[in-house]
Amino acid sequence: MAKKEELDLADILAGELNKQSKDQKVAFFLDDDSTPTNVEGWVSTGCAMLDVAISNRPYGGLPVGRIVEVTGLEQSGKSLLSAHLLAETQKQGGVAVLIDTETAVSREFLEAIGVDVKKLLYVTADSVEQIFDFTETIIEKVRQTDKNRLVTIVVDSVAAASTKTELAADYGKDGYATDKAIIISKAMRKITNMIGRQKILLVYTNQLRQKMNAMPFGDPWTTSGGKALAFHASVRLRLKGMGQIKSKVGGNDRIVGMKVRAQVVKNRMGPPLRAADFDIFFDRGIDNYGSWLSVMKDNKIVKQAGAWYEYTDTDTGEIIKFQSKDFIPLMTEREDVREQIYKKICESTILQYKSDGIDMEDLEIDVSGPGMDD
Repeated sequence: MAKKEELDLADILAGELNKQSKDQKVAFFLDDDSTPTNVEGWVSTGCAMLDVAISNRPYGGLPVGRIVEVTGLEQSGKSLLSAHLLAETQKQGGVAVLIDTETAVSREFLEAIGVDVKKLLYVTADSVEQIFDFTETIIEKVRQTDKNRLVTIVVDSVAAASTKTELAADYGKDGYATDKAIIISKAMRKITNMIGRQKILLVYTNQLRQKMNAMPFGDPWTTSGGKALAFHASVRLRLKGMGQIKSKVGGNDRIVGMKVRAQVVKNRMGPPLRAADFDIFFDRGIDNYGSWLSVMKDNKIVKQAGAWYEYTDTDTGEIIKFQSKDFIPLMTEREDVREQIYKKICESTILQYKSDGIDMEDLEIDVSGPGMDD
């Protein structure tokens, strides 16, 4: 009886709050599919292993209706990852928007990774004020026209954007330059709720800066523009170069790509502080399947003996032997094997939430690394 009275009271309160807010519904019960907390869709990063690490679900990626920040040092793959997001948006029939503050885009490379440049909306912006004015205009227009159309807005980058005051000033030192942080903080408070009810993914790239007062075992990096973007972002990725990929051409070593680690520093869609390694090739972008093999080895999905790998098809019992160079052709030619392997990877890596406790003796605390406060 008491539970029924509690539910009736909650219904009464919800009705009263929704009546008070005439413009839109504000009070929900979380088992309702129409709540603004529900993610309307996902946009792939181009790396399936990173998609799973972020969304903690199969065929996930970055959450639509949320803000995402992609950080890293120079030449760590931020712009390239953003370009893959634009391509994946177009594959879903969505509208891809690139707001560029650096005027540094290669049309040929965008086409190579699958972006339809004829349909890509490319916008240049000089200041952070312009960035947010343009973003608000896009959001308002989407509201008026097609609310069900996916829109991805990539801002590349926040670090390169100036402010109107700074553009009007000379090059002398002008004390504490806090205008940018204040403007971004104000914009985040407005935009976060605006896109929460729309099928809009908003992605900002930002450069890492060395933290001058970092503690010896703390995180040595920070981002420009204050902390507002970090606070309002539902997902924050940190990209780090892990090494160069070389190919022998004519007897000489030629650098053809780089290995990158993407650390999920902040995540409100799934467990944070997970990571995914993948290869980037300068002629075609992210190598999706190349990252699968290391995950399969870590989770004992394949057996390794020297240069050879062995995978057993659980449906047919077929034993498939291959070398690492044969893995990508295997994934592209055998759809049945690819889907089976992907399912096993998801079963091994996706965190299952549970209410009971765990054995505290198996745990240890690491106070260093990204995401740890000084």
